[in-house]
Amino acid sequence: MEAGVRAALETLLPGPIGELNALGGGNIGDSWCADLASGERFFVKHYREGPKGLVDAEARGLDWLSEADALPTAKVVTRSDDNALLVLEWIESAPRSAEFAEMLGRGLAGLHRFGAPGFGFSDPGFIGSLPQANEPCECWADFYAYRRIEPLVRQAMDEGSLPAGLAREASRLLTRFDSLCGPVEEPARLHGDLWGGNVMVGPRGEAVLIDPAVYGGHREIDLAMMRLFGGLPELTFDAYANEFPLAEEAEDRVLFYQLYPLLVHVILFGGGYVDQFAEGLAAYR
Repeated sequence: MEAGVRAALETLLPGPIGELNALGGGNIGDSWCADLASGERFFVKHYREGPKGLVDAEARGLDWLSEADALPTAKVVTRSDDNALLVLEWIESAPRSAEFAEMLGRGLAGLHRFGAPGFGFSDPGFIGSLPQANEPCECWADFYAYRRIEPLVRQAMDEGSLPAGLAREASRLLTRFDSLCGPVEEPARLHGDLWGGNVMVGPRGEAVLIDPAVYGGHREIDLAMMRLFGGLPELTFDAYANEFPLAEEAEDRVLFYQLYPLLVHVILFGGGYVDQFAEGLAAYR
């Protein structure tokens, strides 16, 4: 960690740092284990290449999820958006317990059922490093169309990562969202970026949510994203359905609700995600 960043971190922590060990990183940030001289331990994220506002958005999202008291969530200790630093309580990970999958499904049902004030969120956010528009809409179909799909289709086409033909096909699909989005439901409290990598295992083998991209929306989009990249047991989905049953035709909308995370990956990574997005569109011609 650079000396200036470390000095900023020292001002955030409740005591002097004894050891600071790198845990790895990605395209926009690094993570660290900070052991204080007092024996306290913290998880530190430094978004060295992250956009302005990312730290505050992640912290707000974690706090918002924790309000539901449905699933354990990484706890925010302190943060500095100016220094791109987020400090979380340390989670001592253990192997998954025998109840991990079922508890995750039931807990997610509780989180969704806790609800949200509307379709959207009080502040703009991010998914990965991409800005995520959260201005509320009165109905879910409009929110999914014009806060999620349409802006990213336009961005992907402008940046050259999505062929113009696919962009036009996606734009035409927007007119059918009223019928494609499924039955009207109250807004669910969504994690927003729910894949296996954003579900840690806690000290008792329980699921702990990290790295959210929160908003109020249709609960099927969280479930669809969980299926997109794998890594989560099928028993989780069974437990969810037993706790909070889905509409009979929900399975027919999985590809539809995967269009948004696929667009995110088209913009960030390109490659095979373009083909996956095209296959998803083709299912709803």
